[in-house]
Amino acid sequence: MIKLHNTKTRRKEEFTPIDASSVRMYVCGPTVYDRAHLGNARPVVVFDVLYRLLKHVYNGKVTYVRNFTDVDDKINAKAAETGRDIRNITDETIAWYHEDMDALGALRPDHEPRATEYIGPMVAMITDLIEKGHAYAAEGHVLFDVNSYNAYGALSGRKLEDMRAGERVEVADYKRDPMDFVLWKPSTGEQPGWESPWGYGRPGWHIECSAMSLDLLGESFDIHGGGLDLQFPHHENEIAQSCCANPHGDFAHYWLHNEMLQVEGKKMSKSLGNFFTVKDLLDKGVPGEVIRFVLLSTHYRSPMDWTEKKMREAMETLRKWRGLTEGIDPSPNPSPALVAALSDDLNTAGAMAELHGLAKSGDAAGLLASAKLLGLLTDELGGWDKLGGQLLEALRLQITATRKRAMETKDFTEVDRQKSLLLDAGIHVQMSKDEVLLGAGPEVDLEETLEKMKALK
Repeated sequence: MIKLHNTKTRRKEEFTPIDASSVRMYVCGPTVYDRAHLGNARPVVVFDVLYRLLKHVYNGKVTYVRNFTDVDDKINAKAAETGRDIRNITDETIAWYHEDMDALGALRPDHEPRATEYIGPMVAMITDLIEKGHAYAAEGHVLFDVNSYNAYGALSGRKLEDMRAGERVEVADYKRDPMDFVLWKPSTGEQPGWESPWGYGRPGWHIECSAMSLDLLGESFDIHGGGLDLQFPHHENEIAQSCCANPHGDFAHYWLHNEMLQVEGKKMSKSLGNFFTVKDLLDKGVPGEVIRFVLLSTHYRSPMDWTEKKMREAMETLRKWRGLTEGIDPSPNPSPALVAALSDDLNTAGAMAELHGLAKSGDAAGLLASAKLLGLLTDELGGWDKLGGQLLEALRLQITATRKRAMETKDFTEVDRQKSLLLDAGIHVQMSKDEVLLGAGPEVDLEETLEKMKALK
């Protein structure tokens, strides 16, 4: 039995699929204009584990859809800033996204639709909403009439009158209500656009997911997921337009939202200097498996705090587990206790505790089978713990010993020499009061660097 916390009902519920022979899940994907930051990776890893659990419980009979938003004002701004073609930007960014998420061990969804491939279905849905009295055209725009849908605000627990009272943005005069949202808007100049009954233009953000999920999963499907930041207005608006366009369907039965990510206890932001992408971490030599481990160590509905300490502990734990399971065949099935933890609202923290228990008891076969259900200790994510990890550790121990002597003699000349050598080799060096952390990408010749380091003595 799987139980999930349903945002829609605000309680944990037993998961009962519409059709056990065809479980269906939709997760909002990225807007593709730049590299994915660490916060973007959290829902990918969270829903990847849910996908793996569903496939395990329902014998692989699961359809997972995650979209790419490839028409958006942020992409337009990027094109204007760089002078590049929009399609080139989105193609490149999607390739980056796949590269980075693959490095975290995330399985590719069964379908990854691009919004621009579904303009026809979007126009059809918008036309249908107008005909049913739920939308209206005005000055080249088409807007959804929120007053036409009585349940608007139910997902987020908001009331229309309260939202109107809190409105601080200048409202376009063609809107009937300040909360009416855009389904279609006009395009001019270099902006991408398509011909429509309302003129040359492009879709609003919210209609994209409704059209793609309808086409690939139907009027009713099991699970809709995404970050908590999407609950309102994106998911709220998806529900309104989908339920009004398809009144005989239920849209998504279960809504799951993951909490946000912090860095060293603070919100990730460029102004604080703690903003980094998945690629940044990978390039510093943090293995994708280590990133995944840290992301799964906290329950998805709790804020997740990325720290250097957690990263270092994850690296040490995974290195031990890989040593313990080397050359071992996994058990036929994962630990029942681990499956039970994941089935209890995706309790990955509890599942990780079970992995620690299996390792402590010496059950290498059980550890391997159970870790694989979490996407850990897989062959695809392996290798970092071997020669590269050992060489990097040897370098770390050497500069740490040199630094310890320097702190006693107050002469840091040798520390500076060694640090410069490491930096020149492409190795990331971070020194704190208590320790030295090193990171290196796969292109760094660690063996040669270690020989040079020894020659400095």
